[in-house]
Amino acid sequence: MARKKEQTFEEALSQLEQIVSEIEGGEMSLADLMAKYSEGIKLSDFCVKSLKRAEETMDLLVTETADGVREEELRIGG
Repeated sequence: MARKKEQTFEEALSQLEQIVSEIEGGEMSLADLMAKYSEGIKLSDFCVKSLKRAEETMDLLVTETADGVREEELRIGG
């Protein structure tokens, strides 16, 4: 059984941009519009969560000191 590839932020953003373009085109039925809108909301949520995780990781890696910026080791787990 093939393993499902996890979607990247870039892939999700690209798909979201495509959906926005299709919706703005105005050539969809209401049912198709609602399906695309729903898919877009899911992709948007995925992108926001991905950005939040990246921000949290950066907060763990970098702290501001009086001398500027210092890199810290990221400790995962116990």
